[in-house]
Amino acid sequence: MDDKPAGSALDPAIAARLKRDDEGLVCAVAQQLGSNEVLMVAWMDDEALHRTLTTGRATYWSRSRKEYWVKGETSGNIQRVHEVRLDCDGDTVLLTVDQTGGACHTGDRTCFDADILLGVH
Repeated sequence: MDDKPAGSALDPAIAARLKRDDEGLVCAVAQQLGSNEVLMVAWMDDEALHRTLTTGRATYWSRSRKEYWVKGETSGNIQRVHEVRLDCDGDTVLLTVDQTGGACHTGDRTCFDADILLGVH
């Protein structure tokens, strides 16, 4: 397990703008470069955001496994990060990525392919 480090090298100016949940996490939405297709939602702490900003590879915190994971490290379905934005409230980051392969753990292109709850035509 890759336990969370006590501190992070995240720029203090960025860290000060984040509004984290009780577990120290912010929501991270991954969106496809060019098409703006929403691919997935995951979670980041300060260290995951720092790693993402410095490596250009989407890095998240797994709430279930309690460890960091780099998208595509085991599956090959890599997310190359082109842009990271912070929303107006500071509680969500938007990653614009170039997705290789499926973004969903099921193998689907996006995590939002399975269930349409309302579709207006």
